[in-house]
Amino acid sequence: MNSNIFLIDANSLITPHLRYYSFDFAPGFWEQMKFNVSSGKIAILDMVKNEILQGNDDLKKWMESLYIKNEIEHKKQSIILEYSKILNYIQKNPCYKDSALHEWSREIVADPWLIATASVYGYTLITLEEPNRGLNSRTPSKNAKIPDVANVFGVRVGSLFDMMRELKFNLR
Repeated sequence: MNSNIFLIDANSLITPHLRYYSFDFAPGFWEQMKFNVSSGKIAILDMVKNEILQGNDDLKKWMESLYIKNEIEHKKQSIILEYSKILNYIQKNPCYKDSALHEWSREIVADPWLIATASVYGYTLITLEEPNRGLNSRTPSKNAKIPDVANVFGVRVGSLFDMMRELKFNLR
């Protein structure tokens, strides 16, 4: 599992920055993230990078300073094909309301693109999002969740902490 490449959701950068690994409190976390991004062990989708760059804070400055060895353009043909399969799945699945498809079809929503990218490349998708435990057709959900949909497409999903353990982050 050490050769695994992780594709990171924006929430796995934004939430640590805002809640528990601020740059002044845990610079070692960000140094280890930077090392793993620059070595290619953590891949970053262009949409995630752009979302971070929309901010006006230390996380934006950190992102601007990164050398991203494995930055992925979401408009590659193979990713677009997988993305369309994902949207088709949401559309046809009776467990989801039309609003779930509408949300995931929005140009700025990275979730289906992250799943498509991880599927195409065989990456592990890192997100803080939790699965919808009550997903069923009797009470369809208006929100598709990354772990639920990724599972259907054979994409391994892990938490930020799973990734940190596998990459042997040390916060001492």
